[in-house]
Amino acid sequence: MYWDYLNTPLGWIKLVANQNGLLEIQFVPQPEKTCAPNSITTAARKQLEEYFSAERTAFNLPLEPRGTEFQKQVWQALQTIPFGQTVSYKDIARMINNPKALRAVGLANGRNPIPIIIPCHRVIAADGTIGGFSAGLWRKHWLLHHERVLKN
Repeated sequence: MYWDYLNTPLGWIKLVANQNGLLEIQFVPQPEKTCAPNSITTAARKQLEEYFSAERTAFNLPLEPRGTEFQKQVWQALQTIPFGQTVSYKDIARMINNPKALRAVGLANGRNPIPIIIPCHRVIAADGTIGGFSAGLWRKHWLLHHERVLKN
């Protein structure tokens, strides 16, 4: 297991990877004393720095999120949402050919282990309300403002 830390406008994040891909992004109060990075955590750190400094709108990293097949299907669909755009839970359910799975899509979205890179923050309710975010609603608002989805 490999890990590194990045201080962002959203607080400290911990990047966790194995030799094949990024496993998790965790929001943490502060970094541990030691890091154990690899090429994947280093690339993720660099790409996230570029994202937060408005130099990057898409990520190109090997990902290995852990979850059920259904969750992985939802997370794959999330990765197709372009920077600066939002979709509804209903849209994601349609994308995975399971239009009645709104609640399950919402639960999978909330269990996304690689937020920001797998952009679960781009999913909102069909009525346009922001909805929730496992890392805190204020972070979702920040991300949507950063991507110019929210204007005020």
